Amino acid sequence: MPENISPIVTDHIPEPLRPVMAAICAVSMDVARIIARGPLGAALGAQVGAANADGDDQKALDVIADEMFAKALAATSTRFWASEERDEVIELNPKGKYVVAMDPLDGSSNIDVNVSIGSIFSIYEAKETGEASVLRPASEQLAGGYVIYGPQTGLVVTFGDGTQHYILDPETGQFELAEARMVIPAQSSEFAINASNYRHWTKPVRAFIDDCIAGDSGPRGRNFNMRWVASLVAETHRIITRGGVFLYPSDEREGYEQGRLRMLYECAPIAFVVEQAGGRATDGCDPIMGKGASRLHQRTPFVFGSSEKVARVATYHDLPDHEVSALFGSRGLFRN
Repeated sequence: MPENISPIVTDHIPEPLRPVMAAICAVSMDVARIIARGPLGAALGAQVGAANADGDDQKALDVIADEMFAKALAATSTRFWASEERDEVIELNPKGKYVVAMDPLDGSSNIDVNVSIGSIFSIYEAKETGEASVLRPASEQLAGGYVIYGPQTGLVVTFGDGTQHYILDPETGQFELAEARMVIPAQSSEFAINASNYRHWTKPVRAFIDDCIAGDSGPRGRNFNMRWVASLVAETHRIITRGGVFLYPSDEREGYEQGRLRMLYECAPIAFVVEQAGGRATDGCDPIMGKGASRLHQRTPFVFGSSEKVARVATYHDLPDHEVSALFGSRGLFRN
């Protein structure tokens, strides 16, 4: 692409953020090409022998993508860079006025099996220090979104006035606006959760899933389908497009007591996108947008999707324990 051509059609992007968004999109195009080559280029899913700041094994492209985004953003008005792959916030441009927090490659364990993965990001106004710039309420985001690398390479982003959907057009080499205001369908018969962890869940979560699985003979009076891709970006894109609810709750396993997904790099931007598309996003009870991270790699339970379904999950948590126990006892998933 000629240097004077933006990698994204910027008409619907706030002018001050256009260079930052252009940098994110330009790198995303390069990442998409690397992913598309798969094993013809390198063993992109191979572990590099290290763990990221949150203790997860790093894949080869996780590290490559982190370096690519940081380098591109350093040439913009991005002062600070907070990445899931790094132990601390780093300064890119001392004269910059924004901070970008990003999971450079979410779902990288799916690279080698050709499942959709993505990059998730938030943009905030920078403060005096890097940590102060990101350890703040999610409601202070200037932008939040994700790039999905799938059958199409797409960008879903919000600047606080609706959720926009862009598609990378292979003919023009630009991200072009496909939908100015995405709206999550209010009704859906799908839920997404990793059912292999059923035995570890709390009673409210088990009771909610039991009622879904009971189908048209249960209290919900309708049949549901379960989905689980194990790629947050892929799950989000499906739910924004078709509706439904995603649950990644806390559970009793060590390291999962506060949930597993990262507040700063995953949940805050996804919550922003979802709420601007008419849905809800909570930690099971309270809105994610009313919360903030108190440390860089803080985890949280995460429930998001169609508004009514997310609200219903919260009602299960609000029930007294004896009522939830009664629900669970009479409609257990593994009952005789």
